[in-house]
Amino acid sequence: MVTPTTPKQSFWRRPWVAPMFVVMAAFLAFSLPPYLTGGSRVAIRENAPWHQPSLVGHIGFGTIALICCGFQVWPWFRAKYPAVHRRLGRVYVFAGVLPTALLGIVASLTSVVGIVGRIGNTTLCVVWLLVTYRGYKSARRRQFGDHRRWMIRSFALCTSIVVNRLWIGIMLGALMPFLELEYDGDMDRLILDAAGASIWLSWVVNLLIAEWWLERGKGKARAKRGAVARKETEVEAAV
Repeated sequence: MVTPTTPKQSFWRRPWVAPMFVVMAAFLAFSLPPYLTGGSRVAIRENAPWHQPSLVGHIGFGTIALICCGFQVWPWFRAKYPAVHRRLGRVYVFAGVLPTALLGIVASLTSVVGIVGRIGNTTLCVVWLLVTYRGYKSARRRQFGDHRRWMIRSFALCTSIVVNRLWIGIMLGALMPFLELEYDGDMDRLILDAAGASIWLSWVVNLLIAEWWLERGKGKARAKRGAVARKETEVEAAV
């Protein structure tokens, strides 16, 4: 008697994987080059000598985190190479999230994005640390269901920097009609408000989407259990 097996899903059966890596690669190709030559894509606070070093370190370790998290959420890669998944997970936590978030807090407190943006970035770094810690502890305790849920949240926070660029464009477009009425033609003030709003929107919206996704999965699981229970009841009644 042959025991039936569940066919493994091929790597190309996940239509979101390729676009995810393309977007990540495009983001890194656009964002990294200035920092490799001592430059920056954001304004540097001249009276805070630690601002640029902390920002460069934040970007460098953040690159490690972004690359690792892409592979960590790829189902085919995770199933095909479980040992690599575990090692990459440690790299993501200790060489990615931990230094990126700590340096991000330093860089945020001295940034020139205004108080709203500073609080938004600092809060993001703290929440990212806490969420990732919960995910790591869950894996250590072999609570893999909890581990998956916490790391989906961590992924959402990690990739918020990518969608931040989209939110900046949206906020600039939304505020431009008010340039003369609310800002007296001061484009710098408008950009500052757009940047502050986009910082909050990028990670809060990402986290809300992650929570929706997790709740959606719970709903499907409950529906499946309910269907199985009903079928068992029908079989017992027939007997």
